[in-house]
Amino acid sequence: MELKELLALKKAIEKELQTQLALERKKALKDSPRLVPFLDAARKFTLRGGKRFRAVLLLAGYHIAGGEDLRVALPAAAALETFQSWMLMHDDVIDHSEVRRDGPTMHLEMAKYHTDSNLLGADVEFGEGAAITLGDMMEPVTVRLLLAPKVPEGRKVALLSEYSEMTRQTAIGQMLDIYLSSVPVAKVTEKDVLTIQRLKSAVYSVSSPLRMGAILAGAQKPLLDTLQKSGDALGIAFQLRDDVLGLGLSDVEVVGKSTNDLFEGKRTLLVVHAWRHTDASGRAALEKVLGNPLSSPRSLEIAQDVIRESGALDYSEERIRAFRELGLSRLKGLPKDSRALMEEIGLLLTNRRN
Repeated sequence: MELKELLALKKAIEKELQTQLALERKKALKDSPRLVPFLDAARKFTLRGGKRFRAVLLLAGYHIAGGEDLRVALPAAAALETFQSWMLMHDDVIDHSEVRRDGPTMHLEMAKYHTDSNLLGADVEFGEGAAITLGDMMEPVTVRLLLAPKVPEGRKVALLSEYSEMTRQTAIGQMLDIYLSSVPVAKVTEKDVLTIQRLKSAVYSVSSPLRMGAILAGAQKPLLDTLQKSGDALGIAFQLRDDVLGLGLSDVEVVGKSTNDLFEGKRTLLVVHAWRHTDASGRAALEKVLGNPLSSPRSLEIAQDVIRESGALDYSEERIRAFRELGLSRLKGLPKDSRALMEEIGLLLTNRRN
């Protein structure tokens, strides 16, 4: 099977999402009609854009493990998209983001709803509280979708166990990211950065989706371990590419979000490497914008130039290639067609422009 065949199933994934979110709206009507505007906003956010990488990777894992009917795995593939949705709702509050998937973030959408409805209190607090709670309301949808595939019960238990571990590691990675964003850059190591990349992004973006699909097809530990090791390396490469895009070298229309990682104070590999390979004036320029969203556009440009001139951008590209090659080298035991599919996936994840 080629990657284009899996990508062609994105319409089926969207249909599954639409069905489940419509069901959630129907349940909300029974609980209280007042919930409907909020569920509609969450539905719109979930269906608005998104590359559906994780869903496609779950289908890839299912195929690699010998799954024959990809329709069996569609609900679980859709579950990864609702998971991504509620994680982003929370993440955007943490990062004070304004744009997501070429539209307003959920907390800003809810703040606008507060203003337009002439509600009492502060619109910002209402928006953030509503976004966090809507994220919480989306997680049961994720679990329900994971329980939907018509497979033996033992596989469903294993699938939920993988989901639980994926969520745990993602939260740990997020906590480390929040913490290290408050630590002086000079005290953050490349190892720290790569640990966050693996936990916060690689696990839920690549390795767990592959493993979850394989679990649905009845895969045993050797294959699951192979997909874990390969997926972790490819996932780190995926996140390193995301960091390059998040540096602001591409415009908002390309990356689909408004905040720059420098303004957020992210201790990315680009920042950590640049800090160690620039001079005092370069570090001062970086320090001026790190974690400071009120920095001027000119200050941002100067900081970006420091990163380029330090060699950090070239170094990140080298590390992206190295982790991609490492991930693919860990697939030697797989059949030729499965390796070919994973090679396509590796290129998709690391050569993207958004």
